[in-house]
Amino acid sequence: MIPTQSLTPKDIVVELDKYIVGQSDAKRSVAIALRNRWRRRQVPPPLREEIAPKNIIMIGPTGVGKTEIARRLATLAQSPFFKVEASKFTEVGYVGRDVESMVRDLVEIAISMVKEEERNLLQGLAEVNAEERVLDVLLPPASVPADPSESDDMASFVMNQDSDGSALLLPEKEKEKDSTREKFREMLREGKLDDREIELDLEESRSTPMVEIMTTSGMENMQSNLQDAFSNIFPKKRKKRKIKIPDAIKGLTQEEMDRLIDMDKVVEEALRRTEESGIIFLDEIDKVASRSSGGHGPEVSREGVQRDLLPIVEGSTVTTKYGMVKTDHILFIASGAFHLCKPSDLIPELQGRFPIRVELHPLGKDEFVRILTEPESALAKQYIAMMATENVELIFEDDAIEELASIAVEVNEKTEEIGARRLHTVMERVLDELSFDASERGSERFVVTAEYVRKQLRDVVEDRDLSRFIL
Repeated sequence: MIPTQSLTPKDIVVELDKYIVGQSDAKRSVAIALRNRWRRRQVPPPLREEIAPKNIIMIGPTGVGKTEIARRLATLAQSPFFKVEASKFTEVGYVGRDVESMVRDLVEIAISMVKEEERNLLQGLAEVNAEERVLDVLLPPASVPADPSESDDMASFVMNQDSDGSALLLPEKEKEKDSTREKFREMLREGKLDDREIELDLEESRSTPMVEIMTTSGMENMQSNLQDAFSNIFPKKRKKRKIKIPDAIKGLTQEEMDRLIDMDKVVEEALRRTEESGIIFLDEIDKVASRSSGGHGPEVSREGVQRDLLPIVEGSTVTTKYGMVKTDHILFIASGAFHLCKPSDLIPELQGRFPIRVELHPLGKDEFVRILTEPESALAKQYIAMMATENVELIFEDDAIEELASIAVEVNEKTEEIGARRLHTVMERVLDELSFDASERGSERFVVTAEYVRKQLRDVVEDRDLSRFIL
């Protein structure tokens, strides 16, 4: 991963090109938005606080890469990222989700991110502590007698001088025990004790009672608070269990990591990341756009959702169970097909908060060919890797890839335009027989040709009614 501070817009586009084909305009827009965040952090206050993120609206049909661009951008920036459909929200007073819940969800994601990073940092220390606890069980510490004269074996003690000249009684058996402990540690690390069982006092993993509240919007936080209250009422109990040493080390490592993690530090960092680098992807924004000026039926709720979204996008303070979160510098990326409406149908105040609009173009045959072969996680590479697990060497000829792309374009034109998602259905249909029989074929070389593709899809493509159901 390239350090975020060194990512120029060109670098960002290059990284996005590894996973997403085409859509250069959209890539440029998000690359500039991400770089502007770094630039803002370099500006001295108080001007820094006045620089607002330039939110983006992506306009284009389904399956052209809108969500993937935003998701890969968040991964690249190592930022908390949350995707939500705008159609889930309703105006306050209607049954549905409150718009502020997306900020609370973003905070939860940030908490998980920071917690995972802390776990990775503390992994080594936690494993050492877990190893010591296992050794304590294997070799329980012996108590040293308070008075050496009461010991049955006076010869086991020798006199030494401390730094202040006072006499110390050090048992020679302690040295022997240290030597034995090191031998056990060596055997433990070499796996020679993996089959041995020990008895441990571990936390019992009990799930707290599930509480679900069905009510109007604005009350989602109550469910989380009640869940936390129940977890405090029913704390985790400890239970003696007899388990094998590898499982014991795994369980103790988990306990040690939970003990070592400073949750106050985690929450503080998560809130900072949410406010400074959080990204919220608002999908299906066109579904809440009013298609007429009249205020009848669902149009009222649609406009109400936009007005509820406005203060969040504009910059406000949202209350979460971890503290207050300002949304002034969260980057909002909205997307929609806008088939039945247009961006100008959004309320003017909301339009003004999305100053950058970029159109994503429908994908054709050439783009489909590239999608199947070029990206690091290309669809053809995925199937080749999956079949390799069954010892089947799957090979796609170039003309077969061309044929797959052509058929996907043809079906999109005849039925419904779903973009690159059509490749998944076409590919699955072509490899249906191989996927079913692969486990019984043994080591084999299977070549997919253009003729094989046509044979597998001939009936479906020719019958338009059938293709509507299958492809």
